[in-house]
Amino acid sequence: MSKSKKMGVVQLTTVTAINMMGSGIILLPATLAEIGTVSIFAWILASIGATFLAYAFSKCGMYTKKVGGMGGYAEYRFGRAGNFLSNFCYTISLIIANVAIASGVVSYGSYVFGFNLDPVEVCLATIGVLLAAATISLVGPKNFGKFSTLGVMCVVTPVIGLLFAGAFFFSPDVYVQAWNPGDLPFYETMKQSIAVILWAFLGLETACANSDTVENPEKNVPIAVLAGTLLAGACYTTSTAIIGGLVPYTELMNANAPFGLAYATMFGPTAGYIVSCMLVCSCFVSLTAWQFTVSEVAREASSIGLFPKFFSTVNRFRSPYAAIGTLVAIQIVMTLSTMSPTLLKQFNVLINLAVMINLIPYLLAMAAVADLQKVEMIPHDKAKLANMAAIVGGIYSVYAVYGCGWSVILEGAFVTAMGLLIYFIVSPKLRYSAPRMETYPPIKK
Repeated sequence: MSKSKKMGVVQLTTVTAINMMGSGIILLPATLAEIGTVSIFAWILASIGATFLAYAFSKCGMYTKKVGGMGGYAEYRFGRAGNFLSNFCYTISLIIANVAIASGVVSYGSYVFGFNLDPVEVCLATIGVLLAAATISLVGPKNFGKFSTLGVMCVVTPVIGLLFAGAFFFSPDVYVQAWNPGDLPFYETMKQSIAVILWAFLGLETACANSDTVENPEKNVPIAVLAGTLLAGACYTTSTAIIGGLVPYTELMNANAPFGLAYATMFGPTAGYIVSCMLVCSCFVSLTAWQFTVSEVAREASSIGLFPKFFSTVNRFRSPYAAIGTLVAIQIVMTLSTMSPTLLKQFNVLINLAVMINLIPYLLAMAAVADLQKVEMIPHDKAKLANMAAIVGGIYSVYAVYGCGWSVILEGAFVTAMGLLIYFIVSPKLRYSAPRMETYPPIKK
C-alpha cells in the first residue's frame, strides 16, 4: 500500500478511540444500572488492566516484524497455529461485536425517532445498519480515517458537556440509592461488572490490527494504542459515574438511550434528543470502523496464506471488498438467529460472547510478549517492563474470562476448539508465508 493511501497517527488514534467508545459508552450505563453504581470499582480495575494490556500491545507493535497484528505476535511463541487461531477467534469476536453495535445503533435510533419496533423490525433495521456501515468502509483506510474523526467528535462532545454540566445536577442521594440495588456481595458485583466493562475497552488492540494501513507502524501504533485507551478510559469512568447520580437506576436500567435520558433530565427533552442524535452518529461511525477492522484482519491473514485467498482482493481504495461482503453475509445470518424482544437483552448476550472469544487472542499475545522481544533482540532491561505488563494483562484477561460466566465460557471454548480443528484439517494445504514488515529506521534501544 502506498504511503498516500495510509492513515497517519492521529487518524489511527481516532479509529482506536471510536472503536472503544462508539457503542459501549452509550449503552453500558443502562447495562450496569442493574448491578449498581458500586461498579465504579470495576471501572477502575478495568481501566488499570486495560492500560497494562495497551502498554504490552504498544511494545509488541513497536518491536514486531511479523505481519498479522495480534496473530503475528502470537506466532513468536505458538507458531503459525497460534497466528491462525488468534486471527480466527478475533474475526469471529468482531463479527459478533458488530451485530451488537448495530443493535446499539437501532436502540438509540428508535429512541431518537420515536419508533416502537417489534423484534422482526429490529432485526431488519439491524441488517440495514450493518449493510450501510460495510458500504462506507469500502472507501479505504485513508478516507476512512478522516471519517472516524467525525465519530470521535460526536461522542466526546456529549461526554465533555456531561463532565462540566453534570456536577451542577448530580444528586448524591440518587447515586447512593443506586449503589447496590441487588444487595450482592462485593466480589459478585465485580465479577458481573468486569466482563461487561471489558466490552468498553474492546478495541484497544485496533491499532495493532490495522498496523499494515498506517504510516511508520513501529512508531505510530504504540502511540495510538496508549492514547486511545487512556482517552476512552477517562471518558467511560467519569461519564458512567455522573449518569448514575443523575437518573434513578429504576429508569436507567430500562433505558434504550441512557445518555439522552441524562441530558433530558438536565436540560429537557430537546437537549436529550440532540445528544441522542450525536450518539447515533458516533455509534454508526464506530460500526463502520469495526467493519473495516474485521475485514482488514481477514485480509492480512489471507495475505500470508492463513485465510482463503479471495479475502485479500482489494478495490482501488485498497479496501478488501471481498472480505467485507463475506463477513457481512455471516453477520446477517447471525442477526436473524439472535432476535430478542428487547434490544438491551440482545446487546448483553452478544457482548458477553464477543468479549469471551476476543480474550483468546489477548491471552495468546500476552503469552508471546517475552518470546517476541527475545527474538527481536530487545535488551533485558528494556524488555522487563513490557514482560511485567504482559503478566498483569494476562491475569486480568483470565479474570475477565471467569467473569463472563460458565455458559459463555463453554461457548467460547467451543469456538476455540473449532478454530483448532479447522486449522489442523486445512494446515497441510495452507500456502503459509511469513513476510516481515517493511523496514524502518532501527529502534533506539
